[in-house]
Amino acid sequence: MKIKMVRSVSASLLAAVVMTGCGSTNSPSGMQGHSMHGSMMGAKEAATAAADLRVNLNALLGEHMLIASVATSHALGGREIPFNGAVAGLDANSADIAKAIGSVYGPDAEKAFLPLWQKHIGFVVDYTAGVAAKDKAKQDKAVKDLIGYADDFGAFLSAANPNLSKSTVAELVKGHILTLKDVVDAQAAKDWAKVYGDLRLAAGHMAMIADPLGMAIAKQFPERFAQRSKKSF
Repeated sequence: MKIKMVRSVSASLLAAVVMTGCGSTNSPSGMQGHSMHGSMMGAKEAATAAADLRVNLNALLGEHMLIASVATSHALGGREIPFNGAVAGLDANSADIAKAIGSVYGPDAEKAFLPLWQKHIGFVVDYTAGVAAKDKAKQDKAVKDLIGYADDFGAFLSAANPNLSKSTVAELVKGHILTLKDVVDAQAAKDWAKVYGDLRLAAGHMAMIADPLGMAIAKQFPERFAQRSKKSF
């Protein structure tokens, strides 16, 4: 079963967004009430935009986890056609995650993010293949690659957003990797009760990535997203 995965990380980092000013404050006195109403509406819309961003990130990252677990299950079971379908679903999900990043940072960021995100999927495929073949060396290499990837991903996001700590992002991504690894191991052992218990934990862990990412973006761009917390992560 051969699946082509993009494995090269783009050299470019997320492009900074240049926000325009909010306009002149020297409004005629007759427009003062209208300006205040517009400001209140702007704050409400920004709060809605921030909530929408977090909900979207949670949905997309949760979907990623669930489809990945379906793909690894089919891979371990040797079901090539369903596996290929799951990989297509992962590709579509990856594109949507990249678009969510691009909606904030622009098209260059979207293009840079996509191959970086897809790279860890390739390493998960490598680990699953190692488990299926009972090849401990291949499993160990894939885990090492995934841990190294977590550091690269942390550096990528911290370079784009000053509110994102490289080490914290890396630890959260490592958590994603290890919880998914637990699912794969349980699938290989055919311990289905453990599979679904681990899958619930792994899917829930994605919120620990999506929520801080959404809050950090809102803090970085208060003109577009209402700021409800001063805490960096």
